[in-house]
Parts: sequence; structure tokens; C-alpha cells
Amino acid sequence: MSGRILVINPNSTQVVTDHMDAAVAPLRTQGGPAIECMSLPDGPPGIESQAHIESVVQPISRVILEREADVDAFVIACYSDPGLQAAREATKRRVFGIAECGMLSALMLGETFGVISILAGSIPRHLRYVRALGLNDRFAGDMAIGLGVVELSDDAKVLERMIGVGKRLRDECGAHSAVMGCAGMARFKTRVEEAIGISVVEPCQAAVTMALGAVLLSNK
Repeated sequence: MSGRILVINPNSTQVVTDHMDAAVAPLRTQGGPAIECMSLPDGPPGIESQAHIESVVQPISRVILEREADVDAFVIACYSDPGLQAAREATKRRVFGIAECGMLSALMLGETFGVISILAGSIPRHLRYVRALGLNDRFAGDMAIGLGVVELSDDAKVLERMIGVGKRLRDECGAHSAVMGCAGMARFKTRVEEAIGISVVEPCQAAVTMALGAVLLSNK
């Protein structure tokens, strides 16, 4: 049995889920674990505040409990990793958060990493998470592009701002790699990486890659 990984987008914006699905498509292989992406129908359009985070914790756990019989690993695809610890308590399956996986992946790409966020209000939450993971000494900085999740449909504007922030993280903060701080940014990875000249981590890809390893090894 090849297994199944469920990627849960905690917001209700289907286009974000579609971009996630495209980002993880290269990780789908013949005979390998299936990778399914879903939106949370009752979630907010974007996870942009602590209230949004708290509102989706229990719905995420419910989805995991409903699906754990046919899913081998879960990925919570929001950069705030909402409900990650609660989800891990709710199931014996492996649960991965894209922020945790994204930052850990960035550590392998350079001495320090920065984060490209969507809104300035997200940065204090990200900083708390960096401290909680004990990564302060490797953390270069976090800067926002000033656009919310539902505003990420304007490709030209988003790309221009992401490149600008990425260059500032590189030049002003000394970042050797950058993590995209929102799952809705997935489609910009290659273009931003080429423009700023340092490695860029797409956190959904990072988390699904780790989930794949866990599922494949558990099936041996």
C-alpha cells in the first residue's frame, strides 16, 4: 500500500489550495503516496490574525479525526501552523506544519534565514514561533510585502514586492536563504529565487517532502 498524505489549507480560499496543489505536484510519483490537498470550508478567507488561528484549531482536528483511517500523514498548510500541537495530540498519525518544516529546511541552505511575510501583523507571531523553536541565532529577519491572502491574485504586484523584500532580507539582514511565509505564495518560488540569488523555501513543498519520507519509511 503506497499511502496517502492530506494537505489541509485552513482557509476557505480555493485558489490558494490550487496553488498548493500545483506546488506539490512534482512530489507525486507513480506508485508513491497519494498527495491530496483540501480547503477548510468553514475557515476564514485567509489566516491573518490570532483570532483566525484560534478559530481553525478545532476544525483542523476534526478533519484529522475524520480522515485518519485513510490518511498516513497530515500537513497543516498555513505558515502560522494553527493547531499543530492539538492535531498531534488528536491522532497517532504524523502531522507536519509548513512553518516548522520550512524553517528547518532553510537551516540546511545557509547559516541564516529570513521570512517573506504577507502582512506586518504576521511578523510578531512568526517571531514568537522562531523563539519557541530555539532558532533565534540562525534567524536573520522577517519582512512583509503588505498584501493579504486574498490580494495575492495580482501576480505582477506580488512578485515585485516579494523580490524587493527578498533583496532587503539578503542585503540588510544578511539572510542566506528565505522562507515564503504564506502558502498562497507557492507559485512565485522559482522567480523570486532567480531574482534575489539566494535559496527560497516553499514551505508546503518542505512539509510534504518530510511527510513523504515518514510515510515511505513507515511502509517498509
